[in-house]
Amino acid sequence: MDDDKFLPKLSQNLLEILNDEEFYDITIEVGSDPYVKVFRAHMVILNYRSPYLRRILSTNKKKNDEILTHIKLPNISPDFFHILLRYIYGGRLSLEEYDISDIIKILVIANELSLQELIPYMESFLIENKKNWMEQNFELIYQISFGNDSFSELQKYCADFISKGPEKIFNSPNFSTFPERLLITLIQNDNLQMKEIEVWEHVIKWGLAQNPELSSDPTSFSKDDFNALKNTLHHCIPFIRFRNLTSREFLMKVKSYKKILPKELYNDLLNYFLDNDSKESLPRISISKQKSILEINRVTNSDNESQEYISFISGRLMGYANNLLNKQKVLTNKIKNIDSKIITSQHAEIISKWIGRLEITDKLTTSYEFKLLYRDSRDGSSVGIKRFKKFHKNYILDQPHTVTLVKVEGSNEILGGYNPIGWDFDSDYGITKDSFIFSFDNENIENYILSRVKNEKEAISRIVRYNGTGPSFGNNDLRLYQSLDGSLRINCKGTTDNKDSAYEKRISTIDVPSTFLEFELFRIDI
Repeated sequence: MDDDKFLPKLSQNLLEILNDEEFYDITIEVGSDPYVKVFRAHMVILNYRSPYLRRILSTNKKKNDEILTHIKLPNISPDFFHILLRYIYGGRLSLEEYDISDIIKILVIANELSLQELIPYMESFLIENKKNWMEQNFELIYQISFGNDSFSELQKYCADFISKGPEKIFNSPNFSTFPERLLITLIQNDNLQMKEIEVWEHVIKWGLAQNPELSSDPTSFSKDDFNALKNTLHHCIPFIRFRNLTSREFLMKVKSYKKILPKELYNDLLNYFLDNDSKESLPRISISKQKSILEINRVTNSDNESQEYISFISGRLMGYANNLLNKQKVLTNKIKNIDSKIITSQHAEIISKWIGRLEITDKLTTSYEFKLLYRDSRDGSSVGIKRFKKFHKNYILDQPHTVTLVKVEGSNEILGGYNPIGWDFDSDYGITKDSFIFSFDNENIENYILSRVKNEKEAISRIVRYNGTGPSFGNNDLRLYQSLDGSLRINCKGTTDNKDSAYEKRISTIDVPSTFLEFELFRIDI
């Protein structure tokens, strides 16, 4: 006998109970003025079918002198609550009966009521049957899916759509209204099948749309205009891969916006493009063998833009050559390419010299490789106080010779520290005489602070093994953590007079815990 054949009858009987006017023991007031509706229900069914309602009922238990329990749900639509209440009783929900916008609302309320078994069913229905609508309303789907960690299937759909069809998002008529988080997700995607110059142009387009008072012509910008655009795009700029541009693209499309770039980054790019003016413009990946080698725009004497380009190159070459002759801190090619969104190879060379206890003017005699172990924007979790979940894996905590790098929000500072022994020890502190912490001015690499350990016994702070704790040096000399409200914090105050600090001096003027934008951890291989 097929036991499932009796389930339809059971479902029908339970729905009849919902309509019963005699044996109900709870009333639920749903909605807010002017639309409020009262539903009759049964506590025993609600208690076992909805964890959310169970929690409410546990704090609203019926007193002996009361006839009914009464609860209020003012933030839920009565119409959609009625749909889900029928599902709670009868286990039935036919999505084909509803408009797509209503299905989205039902999904959100189902999650609020903790009807977890219903969520993957609704996600699959949307993905399999409403693809066109979801593409046209991708911004809404993205915001809903990443606004709550329960919608894992929609999150996978969004990630896959971004990877395979970024041009659809960039070219959407609603592109300018997309949230910053979505834009950053797009531009940091390693699989974008687009030229980097197209990515840059879309980022500028988005930035201008957030500042409608700005002209589309940067040559007419005032200082305040540049500052406004810089503040709008300062989270996005680190993810633009400027070195994938051609020299010509850099000149014609980026140079006019140089004031929105960090000064040190712009100077580094200027030197890079002056070193070789025939670099190809590359996509993030090779689309096919036929498209793997892109055509380079040739410079011709009859092209006015090319004349400007040649003039630009000629005027800069002399200053660039003199700068190289006068600078003692010239790269020695001992630093391999560094995969960082916070520092350049010039920063890496200076850090390497500090590790080797060399003077800044000394030349490196050893080749250092910075191997990326952890990047917050890539590896950080968005689930509760679990931001550093992957960082807490043993293979990271027990790694010796690591460099921590942090970009602070609302500051030009880059903060960091060198840990030669790892964080995997049982005592409160790890002992070493070789650790140090440091800071750089993001706009001028020559402005830095190096602070070596002075109290070897408190050099490295033990990582408490819960997911809200990140790298820590000394007695709050440099500490990363996630606060209870979920925000990412950095503390580098130490003690006011530096008397009890484990390091020689403070590396920042930050007096209270601040928010950080990006955090990276590298292992140094020699």
